[in-house]
Amino acid sequence: MIATGAAPGVDGRPGEPAGRSADGSTGLSPGLPTADPADPADRHAAPEPLLVELVTLAHRRLSGGLAAALAEEDCTVDQWRLLRALADGRGHAMGELAQALLIPHASLSRLVDSLADAGWVYRRQDDQDRRRITAHLSRQGRTRLTRLDALAAAHDAAVRRACGLTDPAGLLRRLAAP
Repeated sequence: MIATGAAPGVDGRPGEPAGRSADGSTGLSPGLPTADPADPADRHAAPEPLLVELVTLAHRRLSGGLAAALAEEDCTVDQWRLLRALADGRGHAMGELAQALLIPHASLSRLVDSLADAGWVYRRQDDQDRRRITAHLSRQGRTRLTRLDALAAAHDAAVRRACGLTDPAGLLRRLAAP
């Protein structure tokens, strides 16, 4: 059954007519069909996707697009995120980085090793606590980060235009807050 009324858009203005495409999806969550409880044929259809499913799908698509853009500079999304975390110039301990980036310690150590081998980051003993080792962005890493940020900004701008919203990240910022 296809509804004929116009559903409000994400921003509250009238949107596209409500209904489903030939594959059973609403267009809001491509690949995830939604059920119409009023339609007897849909009583056994997949339930409306949960927010976590929609966010996961959006994350995978956004990350995939960003990964493709960063690959032009031979960089992964996690490498770029690490470089950005070090861009403040303060130097950060591995535990602090692992917690901030949500990357396991062992994976982060391999990531820092690979970036250190490439000359993008370096390690240094902390001035106050000689037992503490901090990671820092090198000059070469800062130059590389400038190019990577330009690629990421272009990807971000394209996503924002595609969303048709001035700040689609507002909801995500609230969801991502600890």
